[in-house]
Amino acid sequence: MLTRRHFVQAAAAAAALLGPGAGRLAAQERLTQDELLRFPATGQVTLLHFADTHAQLMPVHFREPSWNLGVGAARGLVPHLTGADFLRHYGIPPGSSTAHALTSEDFAALARTYGRLGGVDRLATLVKAIRAERPGRTLLLDGGDTWQGSYTSLQTKGGDMVRVMKALGVEVMTGHWEFTYGQDRVKQLKDQLGYPFLAGNIRDTTWDEDAFEGAMTVERGGVKIAVIGQAFPYTPIANPRWMIPDWSFGINEERIRKRVGDARAAGAELVVLLSHNGFDVDRKLAGRVEGIDVILTGHTHDALPDVVQVGRTLLVASGSHGKFLSRLDIEVKDRRVASWTYRLIPIFADVVQPDPEMAALIKEVRAPYAAELGRVLGRTESLLYRRGNFAGTFDDLICQALLVERDAEIALSPGFRWGSSLLPGANITMEDVYNQTAITYPAVYRNQMSGAFLKDVLEDVADNLFNPDPYYQQGGDMVRVGGLSFTLNVRAPMGRRISEMRLLRNGAAIDANRNYTVAGWASVNESTQGPPVWDLVSRHVQAQRVVSLPENPAVKVVNA
Repeated sequence: MLTRRHFVQAAAAAAALLGPGAGRLAAQERLTQDELLRFPATGQVTLLHFADTHAQLMPVHFREPSWNLGVGAARGLVPHLTGADFLRHYGIPPGSSTAHALTSEDFAALARTYGRLGGVDRLATLVKAIRAERPGRTLLLDGGDTWQGSYTSLQTKGGDMVRVMKALGVEVMTGHWEFTYGQDRVKQLKDQLGYPFLAGNIRDTTWDEDAFEGAMTVERGGVKIAVIGQAFPYTPIANPRWMIPDWSFGINEERIRKRVGDARAAGAELVVLLSHNGFDVDRKLAGRVEGIDVILTGHTHDALPDVVQVGRTLLVASGSHGKFLSRLDIEVKDRRVASWTYRLIPIFADVVQPDPEMAALIKEVRAPYAAELGRVLGRTESLLYRRGNFAGTFDDLICQALLVERDAEIALSPGFRWGSSLLPGANITMEDVYNQTAITYPAVYRNQMSGAFLKDVLEDVADNLFNPDPYYQQGGDMVRVGGLSFTLNVRAPMGRRISEMRLLRNGAAIDANRNYTVAGWASVNESTQGPPVWDLVSRHVQAQRVVSLPENPAVKVVNA
């Protein structure tokens, strides 16, 4: 009998083996785990990298963005190509397994063919196989945003992910959302890791000293490797400052430059920056700081099937939600990268066999919460997803819930990049709701805001996203809105991007001097009061029973 696993294997082989122009039905070979692992080994060192897992232990559907605009020097460059443009750029056949893993094209239909991606038990299988192939040559690096994003991580305050990552054999990590558990909890978990948590750009302002180790040195394949850790530099802006009151952050370019110089002076033959800066920040950084051989980048969730080279620096972007494992093999000669081979390995859950030990650990971790995770709230007739510059249907659902449950005129939902997707016809469970909302500051406020203040909020977020200087892009996508529409001019100057703000219910223009009742969540203010967002969303879905979302007319984009 032809199972979905067999169909995935055959269809994926068309893209993986036959190359550009090969259709799904042209495949004559079945893609197997061995095919995913097949790789032209190079040199002495193998770097294995993943990032932005957001506590997803199980295989997921995750729709890549259809909007990911680049501005300034990044305009028209990867990772700011999406959909058909992305496929053409890399010569990927439409409809192939690779196309499904890397783009939003025909997402729902292809998801039914190729199934889910990820699962840490499948990741463990790949890691063990590569380590067995390259004994003494591999280094497994975690790019951060690992401890947050699920119900179990919220309940255990990141403890579940620490257990799992230790079992996986991670050897070094950096962070971002980890810090939203607060200073004390981060310190506790760091001490439980058994491997370095590197964040050289964080200072303890109480003692004017580094809050974390900044770098480490290891040897692999006879090569001395320096790893420098860079946490998300804008954490106190994007997330609550009151949770980390004694720590200062920043890009701190000069500090990176000094660490690179110190590493080279101490004999490092390969210098790796394990970064959570975001891709465009790291691309700019690579052009300004000499001596970095590899930047393993994270934060912006970009998944690129090839490295991007800036001068002599290789940038690797490994995607998010556990969908991919990057493998970069490097030959080092005379303290320089002489050659390399690279593959972004898509972790198709129907192709890769789960590692039994890791599968058992994940089952144990999830067992106390199984009833709540599986509780069915309703069903969706729409594709529910989050990722994209301007809107996502899961955020539309959240805004709808806020408008109804808090009796508001306007709803605001943060432009978070994390959150798995649901296919049309799927049940909506509590786990699905928590996958969109599992944060430590979930209160839904209900406030009065003037029209002028609302415009300022939108302008501020737009500048974070579309400032032409990457060093001023402070993370996230555009804030999602409910009950409100507006026009956004991507290339307008700061403070002049937002116009034509109107109430959706009657088309009335937003009055700068009038107050509006606004509901929102994830406020970074410590005193925010209100029910947790997951309670309101789950209650709304239960009341709806069947979710069907119309096309969202909220945002008109010009000069994109």
